Amino acid sequence: MNTIHVDVVSAEESIFSGEAVFVALPGEAGELGIKPRHTPLITRIRPGSVRIQAADGSEEFVFVAGGILEVQPHCVTVLSDTAIRGKDLDEEKANAARQAAEEAVKNAKSDLDLAKAQSELAVMAAQIAALRKFRQKR
Repeated sequence: MNTIHVDVVSAEESIFSGEAVFVALPGEAGELGIKPRHTPLITRIRPGSVRIQAADGSEEFVFVAGGILEVQPHCVTVLSDTAIRGKDLDEEKANAARQAAEEAVKNAKSDLDLAKAQSELAVMAAQIAALRKFRQKR
């Protein structure tokens, strides 16, 4: 079977490392699908779900809050400040953080505060969407 090595790494830890037959994730310009022997690529990624079809037939989901993707013919590396395994996503925390971000948007006193709050709101919305997608697949 033709596989590609995948590493998903956050600032704190390695989230996933293993062989896969396919990886899908939110690229800067749209959804990316990567198979073994993909053309080399470096790009930014948006907040969302990384879906990994492992060589053993299992499927892994990881939420990333944006980051960088590097693709080589036999290796995919996803680097993100924040990456959370699908099984570790907490809907209550995510909803609370989304509500806090919505309040921060309403109460922003400067353009910089508004931009930070909007960015956090977008990340939390993506995390909630990833959580729902993960639950549908289980």
